[in-house]
Amino acid sequence: MRLENIVDKYLDYCSFNKKLDGKTIKAYKIDLRQFCQYSFLIENPLERTNLNTYISELHKKYKPKTVKRKIASMKAFVRYLEYEDIICDDPFKKVSVKFREPKILPKTIPYQLLEQYFKTLYRYKKSINNTGLIQKNVIRDIAVSELLFATGMRVSELCCLRPNDLDIYNKKVLIYGKGAKERVLQIGSEEAMNAVREYINCFREEIESGNYLFVNRQGNRLSEQSVRIMVVKYCKMADISLHITPHMFRHSFATLLLEEDVDIRYIQRLLGHSSITTTEIYTHVSMQKQKEILNNKLPRNSMKVMEGD
Repeated sequence: MRLENIVDKYLDYCSFNKKLDGKTIKAYKIDLRQFCQYSFLIENPLERTNLNTYISELHKKYKPKTVKRKIASMKAFVRYLEYEDIICDDPFKKVSVKFREPKILPKTIPYQLLEQYFKTLYRYKKSINNTGLIQKNVIRDIAVSELLFATGMRVSELCCLRPNDLDIYNKKVLIYGKGAKERVLQIGSEEAMNAVREYINCFREEIESGNYLFVNRQGNRLSEQSVRIMVVKYCKMADISLHITPHMFRHSFATLLLEEDVDIRYIQRLLGHSSITTTEIYTHVSMQKQKEILNNKLPRNSMKVMEGD
């Protein structure tokens, strides 16, 4: 069987058997078909030397993060080949793929700008005295913004929420994260709950006729791009020059919790990270707390060693 056909069979396996996320399937398809193109004229593409050559070519063309993803796609595919007895042994056991990936610190929204953003939203809502489409959209936008910041969920997770995923009575939301992992989060912000309740009352008809919690004017699922455009719109309205994205609400959620001395293991679970290493990146961002500790708690500051002290 040709390698391309095996890849297609594997993608079906990932989609129907493993129930992997659509974005993961898309990444696998891009990465594995790229490998198929590379290996078209190679007799044994999965032989150790050929794999090393391919990985070297990837490093020449792409950034470390992209190379890491493409190698992960290859490894997952090779494990499938071994499981299906298409190959006898995993060639990656003999291939060294370790490399340094530069740490990119997550961008957060300063606390004052977050206040400014939300104040602008509520002032705009108050300034609209009609019950038309503009009023409805503002109510939805407030609910989206409040929920992003109150839970730290990814914008893709928010846009994929179903009506039954939200438990209004118990103030909980069921989130389907990466790798088909589920987590339940308590919505601790009463402002967020009020915004969500108002949104549901306002959009009840559209929600009941569709399959998603957050919908656009056509009644279809609210897209991630629509949320990005919405955030930019209100930033301009609030005279915020910083380029803010929906994902930065997630980063700010994690960083501000860390600065409030919340254990990083709890933050890991709240964010749905499978590895604590991913969450630890926020410790590099949380410098305000460090400054406060070193200024106010440093033992040297309470010592009196100079004459006259």
